[in-house]
Amino acid sequence: MFTSTERIKPDAQSIALYLENLLSNKYQIPTFQRDVVWEKGNVKKLWDSIYKFYPLGSILIWKTNTKLESHREIGGIKFADDFHSNEYQYILDGQQRTTSLLTSIYGGKIAKNENFNPTLYIDLTIELTDATDDTSYVKRFLFWDEIDDRDGQLKANIGKKQRYQDKLIIKLIDVIKDYGKIENNIYVSVNGEYDHPYMQQLRRIREVFANYKISFIELRGIEVAEVCQIFERINQAGKPLDIFDIVVAKTFRSDNKTNNISGFYLRELFDKFKTTISGSQYASIDNWTLLQMLAVVVKLEFPEAGIQNITDKYLNELKTEHIEAVWSDFKIAVAKTFDFFDNILHIKGGRLIPYRYLYLTITAYFYRNDKPDYNFLNKYFWYYSFHNADLLTNTTHLWQHIDFVNQQKANSTYSFNQFDIDKNSLRKSFYSYRGRLSRAILSLYANHKPQDWAKPHRDVLADVYYQLTDKPNLHHIFPVNFIKQSGIASQIESDSLMNIAYLSQITNLKISDKNPLDYLKEYDEPGLEAVLRSHLIPTIILEWSRADALPEHALTIFIQERVNLLLETLRLKLDGIEFNVFDKHELLRSHP
Repeated sequence: MFTSTERIKPDAQSIALYLENLLSNKYQIPTFQRDVVWEKGNVKKLWDSIYKFYPLGSILIWKTNTKLESHREIGGIKFADDFHSNEYQYILDGQQRTTSLLTSIYGGKIAKNENFNPTLYIDLTIELTDATDDTSYVKRFLFWDEIDDRDGQLKANIGKKQRYQDKLIIKLIDVIKDYGKIENNIYVSVNGEYDHPYMQQLRRIREVFANYKISFIELRGIEVAEVCQIFERINQAGKPLDIFDIVVAKTFRSDNKTNNISGFYLRELFDKFKTTISGSQYASIDNWTLLQMLAVVVKLEFPEAGIQNITDKYLNELKTEHIEAVWSDFKIAVAKTFDFFDNILHIKGGRLIPYRYLYLTITAYFYRNDKPDYNFLNKYFWYYSFHNADLLTNTTHLWQHIDFVNQQKANSTYSFNQFDIDKNSLRKSFYSYRGRLSRAILSLYANHKPQDWAKPHRDVLADVYYQLTDKPNLHHIFPVNFIKQSGIASQIESDSLMNIAYLSQITNLKISDKNPLDYLKEYDEPGLEAVLRSHLIPTIILEWSRADALPEHALTIFIQERVNLLLETLRLKLDGIEFNVFDKHELLRSHP
């Protein structure tokens, strides 16, 4: 066990020592595939900050006995092909600075600019000023293409080339390796004037290498989940580190043609799989959820593999060989899961799935299941989506559900208990909420393939990808401004999902804030009643429009009618499963 001071410990090293330790494999840079943007200007600014002894921010080091796949090279500079140690030291945050420092001193190659030489030089003739807007670093720090006047075409560089030949522009690496010789050359060129500005600049850059300290934060004895959390809090401006990055690095395997061992790269597998379902909105599923779905399947296939849950602690235990063993059937199961949501339930995107864990339970059901029972799956989905209690919100629920669906998969038998539905909860579900019941209601609307009011033979959701709070495509049947102006109902009733319908944006804009009696007249053609039924909208509103009169408390009546229609629809979906309907609002009114 480590003490609190040993777990998170600040440290510091000189630049030269840090890079020397990196090249000698003391530090590893895991293959988290973070984008390193190497730009001349940024490298010069980095060195300007160092030259002025400004702080750079800490390098985050994770010390652990966990072996991760690490970069074989950085900036074209090669490291050991395979490195083993009792304790690895991984650079979690600081790869950008490390790459810039390493290539500017030791040279190398820059991705997408292979012919460029990143070695940095310093011009000792450029004096340091005290101005806060000092830009002298642009001239002080130079790359070779700013010095060389090859072919006589870069006339602006002629003076620099001469200073280079006079040994007044020197490589940074030479200050580390051959300082005595450089000092002697400068001393002679300034006629032995020890305090000459050129000598002062040389001594300053030597002082930088000797005394400028890079700050480190070392993490030791810390689990993966906590490492990710620490990284996120330290590196809020950058791309967060997550468990998927760790698993990718741990399971990576290079090609070994000699021993006929193929490579393995989980990120690439995920990306390729997503391209196979690119026509579906579910292709945008996040890697963390996909990783949890994979962990569930690995647990089913390898009960002794140590994947006891889907938390970061257990996701960290995923092994390459286990993923390889399930991958082919896993892809099929996930594709079937997305197809079920997309083409059977007609939920055109993941934002409306009532429980995120449904991805996991239904994937478990489809895994190596040649004869899925879609009648069962439909009942399962609607039963738990509309159950008055939240029964799929934690991992205990999750594994209970997986046991339940696997029992049906094994022997084709299942039963659902009777449950309750509160009418008042349906009335008070709002389209701006992200709760389970709000998503369930919108999913039920989508499931009926609502048709466009202006073009009755066109499914609204065929070409319109809706989001939970995408107001242009979720229309108030009784428009908000109409309700305010007429005073027929409260804001709560106005925003109820019972007053919401999916419409194409064009139809929505055309309707705007009109009285429903008026805009329904514009669409009152043969077939409108069927269109309204596709939205689970009670046709009583069409009767009012034809009579050109709204009754008192019209919206309240309409909402109650729609709640009843929704419940009637749900009874058909749950064929044979009983549920009790109660009204908490009425109970409270009768028992004040």
